[in-house]
Amino acid sequence: MTIDMHRQDDTLEVAVSGRLDTTTAPQLEAELKRSLDGIAELNFDFAKLEYLSSAGLRVLLAAQKVMNKQGKMAVRNVNETIMEVFEITGFSEILTIE
Repeated sequence: MTIDMHRQDDTLEVAVSGRLDTTTAPQLEAELKRSLDGIAELNFDFAKLEYLSSAGLRVLLAAQKVMNKQGKMAVRNVNETIMEVFEITGFSEILTIE
């Protein structure tokens, strides 16, 4: 998994590629914990995300909870496979997916 983060003012863009699973989720979680201070808008780009496990979902849920208090969060460029995971788990109702 690779994480590419770009901050501009109070907006953070996070592009995740590869697999977001039990092995890699802690890395994303740590990056987000370091980076979310002062962020009002968090955008994930999943154009190159190939796989998403429950561990990855947990990280997204934690990020959503933080952003509910300090701004907004969106997930963009979701492929069919990842969208199916969101729909089956009910995350499509929780997350803003663009």
